[in-house]
Amino acid sequence: MSRKAWVQQIMGMPISIHLRGEDVESPMVAQVVEDVFELLREVDRLFSTYRDDSEVNRIRRGELDAEHADPLVQQVIALCQQAGELTKGAFTDQLPDDQGVLRFDPTGLVKGWAADRAANRLAELSGLSFLLNAGGDVVVGGTDGSGALWRVGIEDPRDRSRVAQVVELHHGGVATSGTAARGAHLYDPNAQTFVDRAGSITVIGPRLMWADVWATALFVGSKSLMLRFSEVADGYRVISQ
Repeated sequence: MSRKAWVQQIMGMPISIHLRGEDVESPMVAQVVEDVFELLREVDRLFSTYRDDSEVNRIRRGELDAEHADPLVQQVIALCQQAGELTKGAFTDQLPDDQGVLRFDPTGLVKGWAADRAANRLAELSGLSFLLNAGGDVVVGGTDGSGALWRVGIEDPRDRSRVAQVVELHHGGVATSGTAARGAHLYDPNAQTFVDRAGSITVIGPRLMWADVWATALFVGSKSLMLRFSEVADGYRVISQ
């Protein structure tokens, strides 16, 4: 059995694709991998808060009405609303800009959503299993016939040189939120402040997007939100560090 990996810098982070199986060198595989990277580049063109011409920035400046935005942008807006309702407001697409003004910013959901869309494309490759790593959040799937699991390490937030736990899975997503890598960048919309505490929350489940949403919400939300999670997030589990 062979393995091959590709990596590109997209959406402001390294995104790597790892394939395992008997035919990882075929031209068809190379084309699908390039299609996946192009899909992610399109997401960046639509959603980046760093590109002046992105639809997100045009919405933020009032140049584009959300009702006239690209269908993918409209889909993400609807998902953000759903995420806010499911998490009792702990997840939001309204984040402070550099001047502290709340503006439309769906990036907390977009990464997982985009990775899930990319995973759907990779899943079309027959006889191969895959792992896609988007800035530390991981989605795996496919089948190579070996039954081998993917092993995903969870970083110790208090010692980033150490792997605290290893998750093994065939399919699904693993997302971690915390302050170890980027400091106090996670916003608590209920307290209207950025959270500055140690530790991390990892969520494992069928879809990376919802794992990522819940990891963020549980990190910034109140302790009572865990009860809500247990009631509505069927098939997902939490590892707290």
